[in-house]
Amino acid sequence: MTSLKRIAAVSVDLDEIPRYCEIHDLPHPSGSARNAVYRKALPRFLRLFAEEHISCTLFAVGGDLEDEANRVLLAEAVSQGHEIGNHSFHHYYDMTRRDATCLLEEIERGSEQIESLCGGRPKGFRAPGYVVTDALLETLRILGYEYDSSVFPCPAYYLAKATALTMMSMRSRKSKSIVDDPRALLAPADPYRVGRPYWRIGDGILELPIGVSGDRFGRLPYIGTALCLAGSYGRFLTDSVIGRPFINLELHGIDLADADMDNLSSLKRYQPDLRHTASSKTKNLRQAIRQIKSAGYQFETLIKTANHFATAIDADLESF
Repeated sequence: MTSLKRIAAVSVDLDEIPRYCEIHDLPHPSGSARNAVYRKALPRFLRLFAEEHISCTLFAVGGDLEDEANRVLLAEAVSQGHEIGNHSFHHYYDMTRRDATCLLEEIERGSEQIESLCGGRPKGFRAPGYVVTDALLETLRILGYEYDSSVFPCPAYYLAKATALTMMSMRSRKSKSIVDDPRALLAPADPYRVGRPYWRIGDGILELPIGVSGDRFGRLPYIGTALCLAGSYGRFLTDSVIGRPFINLELHGIDLADADMDNLSSLKRYQPDLRHTASSKTKNLRQAIRQIKSAGYQFETLIKTANHFATAIDADLESF
């Protein structure tokens, strides 16, 4: 690939608390807990990003934007220079197992909600649960999306997720979450244009894979949950991704939720990251951002990152 500058991006999936209840087969919460991601965690993220002078990409679930208070909060993020990406309309974890009509509707309804808020259609997509298919990625290409950022070629994450779902099933509890095709683990860990199947390089939509460490470290997950739980090992985890041309730090809104302050104590048993305070998790994320900056990376939104890598990748293809 053509010589590239070092780029990093931070993105936040704004899955609301009911989505986590669906993972753990729990009833949806009521009261303030139901909207803790938008009302509590999102303002914390925006303060952190403002203090660190970086712009991020926020992946919004279209259905959550039917709430006017959520729209006001997201509009504030847009005014601060953050990108809004599409995270589907309902956040069906099994979206890729539904028919083509449902797939198209989930993408389009999510796009319409974001367009009504931002004045323009979103350029990027992230699939619920990181699960994609060739059909989904081709639909995104046809609809004019410039990038997807869902593929997560991480053996440790895949094994942990598959084990957790198996254990739940053995206890007669049914999660709505699903696992991806294990061959997704064969996908490149750096930006690429997808082929068929999508874990191979081709000439399709640009993929910005979820962050993992260098191959010599076994492709450890470089996501918010891992950083929040790593404690003193967070510096090592960040060191393990430095050297890649692109560091894609993917977070979730719950990564800056606080069980006690946000009325989420009932989820603490099931979500290990909720056993840590929002203050301590903010400290860990701030340290990671500063460590990446000190290594010479420039933080960009995912659409700017996509434009940069698409230009370089397409130039290399033309040179053959």
